[in-house]
Order: sequence, then structure tokens, then C-alpha cells
Amino acid sequence: MPTVTPPSHESNTPSKNGAKHLLQEMDTLVTEKLNEASAGFDTKSALEIARIINHEDAKVAAAVKKALPEVALVIDQVARCLRDGGRLIYVGAGSSGRIAALDASECPPTYSTSPHSVQYLMAGGPKALASAAEVNEDSQEMGQRDIARRRPTRKDIVIGLTASGRTPYVVSAVQYAKARGAHTAGVTCNYNSALSKVADTTIVAEVGPEVVSGSTRMKAGSAQKMILNMITTGAMTRLGYVYENLMVNVNMKNEKLVERGIRILMQATGVDRAKAIETIKSAGRSIPISVVMLKAGVDKMEAVRRLANSSGNVRLAIEDSRLDL
Repeated sequence: MPTVTPPSHESNTPSKNGAKHLLQEMDTLVTEKLNEASAGFDTKSALEIARIINHEDAKVAAAVKKALPEVALVIDQVARCLRDGGRLIYVGAGSSGRIAALDASECPPTYSTSPHSVQYLMAGGPKALASAAEVNEDSQEMGQRDIARRRPTRKDIVIGLTASGRTPYVVSAVQYAKARGAHTAGVTCNYNSALSKVADTTIVAEVGPEVVSGSTRMKAGSAQKMILNMITTGAMTRLGYVYENLMVNVNMKNEKLVERGIRILMQATGVDRAKAIETIKSAGRSIPISVVMLKAGVDKMEAVRRLANSSGNVRLAIEDSRLDL
């Protein structure tokens, strides 16, 4: 295991001076400040509470918009890593970790990716998804140990999520992965964070103070969810797992997804329902193969060959040519 030196202010058991420094540091975080818009929040009616939250939530998309150039850089890096056989590994704690787990778990049914391709690490392990285990986020050693078990390499990209940008578990894991040669990125809601000092690219969505002070599962969580949606949707689209704006790599594992697959094929090719069902059956229940068969006018064997040559990129398989991503 390579030696990495964690930021000195992130000790698990801070001294009296360390605690004072931590307090001063927390005071500088925008996500920890009091929100004037929700003053007297506990005296409000249910409708007033909903209006205040809704008003603050409206600021999230604008904050994410400012970070789009960095989001685009990460999208392309994730696409390159996955195309080259690498992995996307999220690292998070608390709400950020749960959002990361959600995004990772939804890639296989949406894009038929292997669970190996998009992974997550959660401070406290899988049990922390349902039960609070936030004490684990203070451990630099756990962050390094958990990412070391995944053996990150130059083919992988490791993305750390922490609203504050200072969570020791996340920062140390990203730092370790970078020392192993992995590409790294961070998603946070504060500028000039510890995470930004170790990640290759940092996506900052400064959403401002929360309605309930410090409750970063709210605006900060919404911003992180939006950003992860962009990253994986963008990367999968760049890889050709989306055709036009259709989910052509959908994994038809249940009745709803089978119906979705039929509708997608009808929309992508203009055939009627009977022809779509017939083609899906002859294509071995593969929507990408079905789309290539119908759009390119080829048989299953040729469609499979084209998809193999294009690394699964449906549009390139239809055109039977390779273009740079």
C-alpha cells in the first residue's frame, strides 16, 4: 500500500487545539452557515415550510450550471475509463455515500453495464446505507483501507463525494487512489476544500446555506444527485449506450422493462409492435442487436459483429464505422 499523507487537520481524535481548528474550519463552510431565508422556520405552517424549501431548492440547478465545464471533463474521463475496461468507483459517506450507491446501482438495469463497471464505497459499509454510521466518515485509515481493497489502477476513475469537501474518509480514499495512478475527481458544495487539493478535477456546486442549518441531505444532496445523473448518463451516452435519446441498452429483467424495450425499438426504428416483438425474439432479447438489425437492414450475426467492432456503440454499429468519442 503506498504511503499517503492525509491533511493534518483531519485526525480522528482531535486534540483541544485540533477541535478548535475544526470549529474554525466548519465556520468557513457555506453549507454550515445559517440561512436567513428560513429564520423562524420552526414557527411556520406546513405550507410556509414547503414554500421556503421549494424556494431554496430552485437555486440548486443554477449552482450546478456553473460547474458544467468540470462536469463535462469528468463525463469524458469516465467514458474513456469504461471504454478501456476500467471502473468508475464512487466514494462517499452519509447522504453523499447513499446518493453514490443509488447512482451506481441504477447503471446495470438502465444500461446493462456490469456491476463491476460502476461501484461505490460507503463509509461504514453497505449497512450504513440504511443505518446511520457517520462516525466512520472521520476515519482516514478506513478510507484508505476500503479503496485499497478495490485495487485502483490507471484504468480507473475514483470520484469522491462530500458536501463539505473535508470528510476524512473520502479525502484519504481519493488521495490513495491518485497515488496508485487512478484518475480522480471530487463533487462538493464548498470551494477551496481539502478534496479539491487531492482530486484531479473538482466539481463544485455552491448551493449556499441549507434551510435547516448543516442538513446537507437537502440542497447539497440534490446538487450531488443531479451531478451524478449527468456523469453516468453523459458517459453512457458517449459510449453509445443511448441511441438518439432512447435507452437502447435497457436490461429487460421484468415485465415493465420488457414493455419498455418493445416501445424503445418501435420508437427507434418506426416498426409496429408485432415486428418489434418478432425482432427482439430473433435478437436474443437484445435491444441493441434489434436496433442495428432493423436500422442497418442486417441479420443478427452481422449486427453482433458490428456491435463488437464498435465496442457496443449502437450508432457506430449502424453506420459500421468508428468515430472518436
